Amino acid sequence: MAESNDRREQRLAKLEELRRRGIDPYPPRSHKTHTAAQALAAYEAAGEGKEVRVTVAGRLMSIRVMGRSTFAHIADSSGRIQIYLRQDILGEESYQLFRDQIDIGDFVEVTGPLFATRTGEITVRADNWQLLAKALRPLPEKWHGLRDTETRYRQRYLDLIANEEVRRIFITRTRIIRTVRCILDQKGFLEVETPVLQPIYGGAAARPFTTYHNALDQTLYLRIADELYLKRLIIGGLDRVYEIGHNFRNEGISTDHNPEFTAIEIYQAYADYHDMMALVEEIYHRVALEVAGSPKITYQGHEIDLTPPWRRISMRDAILEYSGIDIEQYRDYDSLWQAAKAKGISLTKQPNWGHLVEKLFGATAEPHLIQPTFVIDFPTEVSPLAKAKPGAPDLVERFEHYIGGLECGNAFTELNDPLDQRERFLQQIRAATQQGDEEAHPMDEDFLIALEHGMPPTGGLGFGIDRMVMLFTDQSSIREVILFPQLRPR
Repeated sequence: MAESNDRREQRLAKLEELRRRGIDPYPPRSHKTHTAAQALAAYEAAGEGKEVRVTVAGRLMSIRVMGRSTFAHIADSSGRIQIYLRQDILGEESYQLFRDQIDIGDFVEVTGPLFATRTGEITVRADNWQLLAKALRPLPEKWHGLRDTETRYRQRYLDLIANEEVRRIFITRTRIIRTVRCILDQKGFLEVETPVLQPIYGGAAARPFTTYHNALDQTLYLRIADELYLKRLIIGGLDRVYEIGHNFRNEGISTDHNPEFTAIEIYQAYADYHDMMALVEEIYHRVALEVAGSPKITYQGHEIDLTPPWRRISMRDAILEYSGIDIEQYRDYDSLWQAAKAKGISLTKQPNWGHLVEKLFGATAEPHLIQPTFVIDFPTEVSPLAKAKPGAPDLVERFEHYIGGLECGNAFTELNDPLDQRERFLQQIRAATQQGDEEAHPMDEDFLIALEHGMPPTGGLGFGIDRMVMLFTDQSSIREVILFPQLRPR
């Protein structure tokens, strides 16, 4: 730390020297004409013998002084380009100023013609340069390979400077979101925005963050999902809607979970969960073609083929396949608990049979779902917003899709019977009060009033953008695909 402070003091001394000479170390604007990539492309396009003059700007990433000449590299968001400074071209004062007062990490602007060095590297021969911003702190040691995880997450700007792979991840993230938007827009979906601050949280099983509005004298919640507001829009006659935004869940932090995360929810009138499966297949397939150039991707050592159609399996059959337990033979909580125990499967206590089934699935089947799989037909007790499956009143028309052993999304044929929905909410309240279910869904009278005005048959779908990016960038931790993940205090 002392060495770092000493280097900062040295840079502060250079800053004061620049100001003493009447040079603004932080001028208000740049006169850049080309990005690094554009300058390289312009030279290639011009052909041999034609002069191309450019003004490029960026952060100094390397400096190699050789007496009265200096080679350096600057970087912007498009890439890097070499610059070449000579005392006989710039003049002694300007050249010595660069040599003595400029450091790696500073932002500079350089103007001059492009040429190719003897090694073939396209370079700007500077006949003018300007300091754009003096960096008072040096880049970390071995910045060109910054690997300390704590530093990378807490100081993401250093991570982006040092690691090209990290920049690629976040560029890919933007391409993924753009492609998803394009697909939905082409299909006639309308992108909308719904409240983040909500008087009643709902639409998922999760604990909320609570806040308070002083002027309204009212407790509010950061949304855990946007489902119930998007359904109100279906009721209002907007037949195809979607929203990409942040949700907030007051839960643990892990490689799979961040309390603030990006999700997309999609609702389509006159559709069901089969239609949502087809939409999921199309979205993931087209995103793969856009960002990977192939329907096949590699995730954590597994080659995964996203070509439709994907496998479909009921939750019952998935549990049976991977644990040997047929849940239909254990229709009460205690018998299912004992069946799992007999197989050596350790489960935490759950509020009811449906939640125990879900936990059993997660402990036995979920890690094996590497190839794209729709797990369908969930217990009603864990799905208070989904329509019952005809002929099986204890199940609902719901699926989750799994890829690479990750649960990537959730979808229903939406429950549109307001009386059934009211009873489901009442069951959730009983689960909260009698069984201590902290994630039970609260009663939402305003939503029930909306539902009583009539909602057509509807398919609904939600999936995490962050986990989608994990898949397409081959990352095992969600923190690698969120620019500023939530971290524990130092």
